Amino acid sequence: MPLFHSLISENILIQSRNSNQNHNGQRFFDKEIVISLSVADNDITQIQNLFLSKVLTVNIQLDEKFDKIEESYKDGFVLFVSLKSGSNLIRDYTICHRGKTIEGSPQKDATTESFIYNTFKPKSEKNNRKHIYSFYENIQKFDTSACGTYISMREIEELIGNQTVIPYTIPIRFRVNIPLDDFLIFSAFTDYPNGLFGDLKIKFEINLYVLVFCQVNPIISMAKYYTMNKDELLGSSQQKLMDIDLMFRNWSLTFQYTKQFTQLGCTADLITGLHAESQIESGLKNLVCNIKPVTISIKNYVITEVTANMAGYKATDACINRVRQFHSQRPFVVPAQCMEIWTFQMSATLTGIRTSQNIPLSHVIDFCLLFPKDARATTCFENSCYQNMQLTTR
Repeated sequence: MPLFHSLISENILIQSRNSNQNHNGQRFFDKEIVISLSVADNDITQIQNLFLSKVLTVNIQLDEKFDKIEESYKDGFVLFVSLKSGSNLIRDYTICHRGKTIEGSPQKDATTESFIYNTFKPKSEKNNRKHIYSFYENIQKFDTSACGTYISMREIEELIGNQTVIPYTIPIRFRVNIPLDDFLIFSAFTDYPNGLFGDLKIKFEINLYVLVFCQVNPIISMAKYYTMNKDELLGSSQQKLMDIDLMFRNWSLTFQYTKQFTQLGCTADLITGLHAESQIESGLKNLVCNIKPVTISIKNYVITEVTANMAGYKATDACINRVRQFHSQRPFVVPAQCMEIWTFQMSATLTGIRTSQNIPLSHVIDFCLLFPKDARATTCFENSCYQNMQLTTR
């Protein structure tokens, strides 16, 4: 029967110096987390069932109070702050075996490799796992697979309180789970005979600039709020029910806010105001929506818990001897892949980009071109349509 074991690391505070600048290639923190991936109680560790779990408390900064949203709508308007994938959170990592660092690993950056690896992983495997992947369409459904947190306009208003200095700072808290096979170096693992090979540990650093945000579809979030609080709403003021009904009946497709993830530190068009306005001639009410650019950035965050959740089992002496004989005749090989990044020598302008670059290719299984609109984009890319682009391979 599988045994489950958990290890919790110390609390760690990580703070950025300036979240509004381009941090590509810069190292503002060097805190490392070391945690065991095997336990002596088990002879075999089931790597494919192992995952890391982290609890984060994040201080985010907003340049908007969202105080123009009418009282009746504040509980039903929601922002979502998250990671697109839990493994985005880990930047540089190192594997330690029996106290020694494993050298020669071709890939040591989970943020980078997750971009490619998660495109190959079946979508069905991502949808049903808790706090691991944030698909934009699942965010609208308030699905538990998302690794982030929802925060209503009411909560934002209460957390900002009496703050008068822009940007306003508010804390949020959420849990992130990272399956170990989301790391390329572990993607070929199934069972690890730790009773035979010895202790396995991972040492990693946190990537501060991978958090994203979006505004949940107001019709969906308001409908969910109404469904969950129907009895309370029916027993409260009729005016609030009338306002919610007005919103459902008069919502317009012309209310064009940003309907995608945006990297923290970048700007998105969000709904910052919504109220009912009476028409003088007819006396009927019309719904007025204010949309403006909003920048949400990160100030700092604290990792309050890191846990390795391991599944494993004991094996009979005969089984261990068979495993020992098997690996005494052949090495224990872990296949690995490597992801390389090549940047153009110049940036695209409003009139386009014209450049030529030779890139050596060997044993390539996938090739992808990215044109980020913002230098701070780490996991969010919005590719435009480029004309007359040609790729030649030889």
